[in-house]
Amino acid sequence: MMLQMGGSDLTMRGRHGDAFSTYKRNVLRDYVNFNKDGASEHLLNGVGKDLGNPSWRRSLPHVLVAALSSLLFGYHLGVVNETLESISLDLGFNGNALAEGLVVSTCLGGAFVGSLFSGWIADGVGRRRAFQLCALPMIIGALMSAATNDLWGMLLGRLFVGTGMGLGPPVAALYVAEVSPTSVRGTFGSFTQIATCLGLMGSLFIGIPAKEVANWWRVCFVVSVIPAVALALLMQFCAESPHWLFKRGRAAEAETEFEKILGGVYVKSAMAELSKADRGDEVDTVKLSELLYGRYFRMIFIGSVLFALQQLSGINAVFYFSSSVFKSAGIPSDIANICVGISNLSGSVIAMILMDKLGRKVLLLGSFIGMAVSLGIQVAAASSFVSGSVSSYMSAAGMLLVVLAFSLGAGPVPGLLLSEIFPSRIRAKAMAFCMAVHWVINFFVGLLFLQLLEQLGPKVLYTIFATFCLIGAAFVKRNVVETKGKSLQEIEIALLPQE
Repeated sequence: MMLQMGGSDLTMRGRHGDAFSTYKRNVLRDYVNFNKDGASEHLLNGVGKDLGNPSWRRSLPHVLVAALSSLLFGYHLGVVNETLESISLDLGFNGNALAEGLVVSTCLGGAFVGSLFSGWIADGVGRRRAFQLCALPMIIGALMSAATNDLWGMLLGRLFVGTGMGLGPPVAALYVAEVSPTSVRGTFGSFTQIATCLGLMGSLFIGIPAKEVANWWRVCFVVSVIPAVALALLMQFCAESPHWLFKRGRAAEAETEFEKILGGVYVKSAMAELSKADRGDEVDTVKLSELLYGRYFRMIFIGSVLFALQQLSGINAVFYFSSSVFKSAGIPSDIANICVGISNLSGSVIAMILMDKLGRKVLLLGSFIGMAVSLGIQVAAASSFVSGSVSSYMSAAGMLLVVLAFSLGAGPVPGLLLSEIFPSRIRAKAMAFCMAVHWVINFFVGLLFLQLLEQLGPKVLYTIFATFCLIGAAFVKRNVVETKGKSLQEIEIALLPQE
């Protein structure tokens, strides 16, 4: 009986594969005929002399809904900054540094787990369902944190929230890259970074009354449920990624989604581009071993190193240390947080404007070099040659410049760039692997920063961070390719070694 069922299954797969192959041949034939009619330069997303670029207005609503996952990511990163003191008093662990550290970092552990499985989830159920699965633990975890009366309930809630935080960013990077027209893919890719900044700033503003108003911290957690529910509901009306549908053999549905996000006149050429890049192996299961060696290794290596250098630049340590730096300059913490938030947001908006003009590589190079120079100002401020008041102001200015330089490139570019250079067959799982590397490095930087600061001092520590930034610039110069203005299929065909 089992053999009979297995044979039937293989027969069905064979018929499905033959039908899909026939469809691809027909699409390519149509593409050739289409070229004969005078549209030879018409590529994916309609870049051609006859039709021009498709309107960005069609895909914008879908990208904005996806950006809600990044808004939630930023919000939950910052929600305990202003509220931690009130939480610790109400839940009975005030003064317990370990417990306070766990409330902050438990979500990082959940984020690691969420990011690790994000690729398999995104490939298994699709990008839209992955967003909805990302929203679910954020809703449950936020409500658990808001309702708890003890430390363990808070930690469990933060763990739930963290899994959603880990799942959201890699799926958002995938989705935005796959539904955006080529001409604005960089701009739309920057929306996720801007949304993260807005989430961080929102959490800081909402948390301001926490020290004066009893149980206000519970309101801060409940507020986050609103965008999470909006993400889950609105994603039901958004387009599924045509790339994912095509990879699953659902070509007719992919055409429908392309029409939704690009317009009917661009569907034929978009489908032809997908067929041209398709090597017929997309339906195979991607094994972890394939990501670690062989034809994909170089891409995975570049992605992992980029995310590692992003964290080793010390940006999160700068955020952790910002309050004490501004305090030494006589600037209150709430004003300091606003200044850091505005600097972060300003850089992200500038990056959005320049992403499709200057390109990804230029922004990455400028960002890492700018961070190295800004950290050099921090080193100078910590030296004995500068007087106390001047040192404090130099340190505060250097910190704002570090944040600005980071948000211009090292922050928004890696996620977008990797979603562009990874081949469609491994894109989701490769992003998951690289994001897991990001969270591991992030965790250890946060864990060791204060100890290293005490043992080495700010001058040595900031010098180490600046050195990593210079290494990052050299690595980008040598290894990163420019993807501006190229379709995902063009990038894949150009970069992937032929078997």
